[in-house]
Amino acid sequence: MTDLSNKSPAELQAIIAEAKSQLEIIRRSKHKAVIDQIKELAESIGVTVDIHEDGKARKTTGGIVPAKYRNPNDSTKTWTGRGMTPKWLQALIAEGRNKDEFLIS
Repeated sequence: MTDLSNKSPAELQAIIAEAKSQLEIIRRSKHKAVIDQIKELAESIGVTVDIHEDGKARKTTGGIVPAKYRNPNDSTKTWTGRGMTPKWLQALIAEGRNKDEFLIS
C-alpha cells in the first residue's frame, strides 16, 4: 500500500481522481461483460432480450383506461377489466350471472 502521510493535498486529490477513474473503467468493463453474458445466455435458449442501458425508467403514457364493465344496480360503479374483480361484480357472478352481461357498449 502506498504511504499517503507524506503527500500534499494536491497529490492526494490526484490519487483520488486516478482511483475514481480506474474504478469507473472497471465498473464499465464489468457492466459490459454482464450484459454480454445475459445476451449470450438468452440466445442459447432462443430468446432475445432488450436491455436499456441508459439507467432511466421508461416513460408511461399515463393514459386513463376506459371502463369496460358497469354495475347494473349502480351506474357510477365501473371496472376497467384490469386488476382485482370488484366486489359488486364478484357478487353478481356468484349469483350465476355472466360478466359479459355487464360490458359497456
